[in-house]
Formats: sequence, C-alpha cells, structure tokens
Amino acid sequence: MRERGYDIDSPRGGGKSKLADDAGVHRAAVSRLVQRQSMPDLETMRRLATVLGVPLRDMLIRSGRLSESDLPITAPRGGDVDAPRRLSPEEAARRMGVPTELQAVFVRVTKAFLPQDE
Repeated sequence: MRERGYDIDSPRGGGKSKLADDAGVHRAAVSRLVQRQSMPDLETMRRLATVLGVPLRDMLIRSGRLSESDLPITAPRGGDVDAPRRLSPEEAARRMGVPTELQAVFVRVTKAFLPQDE
C-alpha cells in the first residue's frame, strides 16, 4: 500500500480512506485489514488487489490466510511453466468449499462465463 502512495501510517487515516475510495470499498474494511483485525471478503480483496496492481493470488497469500501450496501455479498441458493452469469449474468449486448440493449450479453458471474451447 505504501509503495502505491497510500499513507496508511497517518493517525488520521487519510491514505486508508483514499485507498477505500479508489477501490470502492468501505473504509472500515481497509482499517481492519491494515490492523489485521479481520479479513475482507473476496470481492473487497479483488477490488483492493486491482487498485494496488497486485495479483489476487498474491494478496491472498500475503494476507496469511492461504499459502502458496493452497494456490499452486502448475504447468498447463503444453508444458509452459510460466503460464498458470486454469482450474476446472468442478475443481474451483471444491477448492472454494462450495457445498456439495450447490456445486452443480456453480459449475453451470461458471461455464457460462468461460470462453468456449475450440
């Protein structure tokens, strides 16, 4: 946050407020995150990551809630180690803890937003 010009150390919280405004999130969420009092929801983390120019994966790992082994980057079938492998909707549902009875709906909705493989 500091590297992106947000003065999060100020007692008045100007940098935290500006970050919250830029990300379109509640100011209290940023304050609690900085003070390590709570973990923002995924959408808040996504918005903060976008504003800060940090991949969401890195934000989740840096937060201490997930480890690199929880979010591995594996080589896709073509062998290009630098390109992350895309999770299948089924695997994403399982890793995200979507309840079993809702996984079919999750998969169907997710597939509607994915590009069609040729």
